[in-house]
Amino acid sequence: MQSLRRLFDQLGPIRLGSTILFMVLAVMVARYAWTTPLIQEAERALYDLRASVFAPEVEKDENIVMVVYNEDTLKLTGQRSPVDRTILAQALETIDAAGPESIGIDILFTMPQDDDDLLLSAFKTMETPTFLAYADPRENPEIAFAEHEFLQQFFEEARTENVKPTNIKLETDSDGVQRRWTPHRPGAPPFMAIALTAPNPKFAANDGAIRYHVPAATDVPVFDKFPIENFADPEIAEMLSSFIAGKHVLIGGDFIDRDRFETPVGGLADIRGDDGKMIGLEVHAHMLAQLINDDLPVPVPPWTLWVGALIVAICGGLSALIIGNALKVGLVLIGQFAFFLIFPFVLQNIGVDTLSLPAFGWGVGWLLGYASVGSAARTINSKQRAFAQSALGKYLPKSIATEILKDPEKLSLHGEKRKIFAVFTDLEGFTKLTHAIEPEMVATLLNDYLDRLSEVALEYGGTIDKFVGDALVTFWGAPIAYPDDGERAARAAYALYLAGEEFRRNVPEGVPAIGRTRVGMHYGDAIVGNFGGEGRIQYTALGDAMNTAARLEAANKALDTKILLSREAMERTGLDWFRPMGRITLRGRSTPVEVFEPVPDWQDDQRAKVTAVIAAHEIGDSSSIQALGAMTKTYGEDLGLANLLRRLKKTKNGESYALG
Repeated sequence: MQSLRRLFDQLGPIRLGSTILFMVLAVMVARYAWTTPLIQEAERALYDLRASVFAPEVEKDENIVMVVYNEDTLKLTGQRSPVDRTILAQALETIDAAGPESIGIDILFTMPQDDDDLLLSAFKTMETPTFLAYADPRENPEIAFAEHEFLQQFFEEARTENVKPTNIKLETDSDGVQRRWTPHRPGAPPFMAIALTAPNPKFAANDGAIRYHVPAATDVPVFDKFPIENFADPEIAEMLSSFIAGKHVLIGGDFIDRDRFETPVGGLADIRGDDGKMIGLEVHAHMLAQLINDDLPVPVPPWTLWVGALIVAICGGLSALIIGNALKVGLVLIGQFAFFLIFPFVLQNIGVDTLSLPAFGWGVGWLLGYASVGSAARTINSKQRAFAQSALGKYLPKSIATEILKDPEKLSLHGEKRKIFAVFTDLEGFTKLTHAIEPEMVATLLNDYLDRLSEVALEYGGTIDKFVGDALVTFWGAPIAYPDDGERAARAAYALYLAGEEFRRNVPEGVPAIGRTRVGMHYGDAIVGNFGGEGRIQYTALGDAMNTAARLEAANKALDTKILLSREAMERTGLDWFRPMGRITLRGRSTPVEVFEPVPDWQDDQRAKVTAVIAAHEIGDSSSIQALGAMTKTYGEDLGLANLLRRLKKTKNGESYALG
């Protein structure tokens, strides 16, 4: 309370009014996030994520079957729009005889055809409750007046005690995603899912969220789906009768260019094996399944949305007044934001309809509340900022500088054990070159070379450790580790070699030939942190990972290779670039290392041949080396491959080749 009183004492009338105005704005944004531009898009995306994560997984729905016209059907009948009605009449006869629970037809009959009499005759004999798609031109502007007139006439002729109209109109949100049921309009026929089952009072409003199901296994769909021509073929239809007996049958189109909808579970396209869109018939199937299962999510009362908006804005304002250390403040703020994001997921998981529940809007409302109060009450700690800014000159990597600005305590002298990807480079023959050219040219070439390599390392997210003469030392995995560190480090290793080759091609005239850039990469333990004392510190890594990477870089010379990775590093790259280069014992080491060289321009079968030779050699099959000899003739300039052949000839049973 004292902090709050001091805040109001310091505010003048204008600032006090603006603070209150922003607090009101925070409440309104938090309450009406679902109808506010831009914020609305974020809310929809978060809802789609919730709906996908907690979509019920099913083995297969045994109550519903889809019978569809597809592209093969159109080729078979030679008729695209309107679809062939003879095949529908034949299929209806077969389906009706199998004894389904009901039939829903998601096809509009808006144009006369020569086989209309055959189809009308089939409708007259239907014993199964059958519902035909109906569309009101006021809701479907794409239907012309003449088409609607024919539709009305067709219904009059097709209508029987068992054949009735149904509304099949699907209304998407403004972003084109089908998230909710279509509200029932007075005077319109019952919606298809409701028409096919007994009336359910819970679904009377017909305006809640659709509960989409997802398959529990990739090879088993949620609903059985059969081509309609199968039911027009008596021999095939007889075998399929058991699949539709006692079930709800939905008949419609499954085409790649029409009647397809985005859905909240569209992000699970890999599981369903499609493009992420769902045909309208399947949307109806999901609603029908929801109705059959009596699965109506609990709606959120509007008054709770107002209460939530008020709480969010107030929490944001009070959070701006928190006084304490950075850890305490950080935990409070992170905890609140985590609640805004997680709470809707929890409600979705327990069956609450979160289609109108804010999540992103709560976060924005909280921020507005925080900003409105915090702008008059808080400042950044000047001592910490000055401390961090003075330390920036002691760090080369921008990533480290950014971390220091966020948390000055990271400048303290300490180290931590981390798993890192260490990469070493060295320019072959550069030391000898320095004795052959002027010092000024040495400096120019070295700066150019290191600039090129540094740019590559930073482009791929590496932390530059140091320069040792012409050598560049970098690592991935600290100060921040990312899941794709291995891939980025491997791509950087190859790009560093290519940058060295580009440098060689662009040296000034008169400069002797410059050697290749050799690269070594290893994954392992290292102690990472700030070392060097209070007077001059450096963020660096020490330990086995760095030493092994350095030795791998040096091993390139003995193995006639360009880039060497240890198995530990290679297996964590996620790339298939590599060919094995045998087992070696590095200088100063007793434990052998399996090494690999990236050859991204090779085909998979070429890399597999080398792998097979290495595997055969390990079990004592010396004849396999002949295959490698043939490859060396094909790749005459591949010195590394020829070197591998010589080493394998000198060893047996996969033993390690010791480097002198």
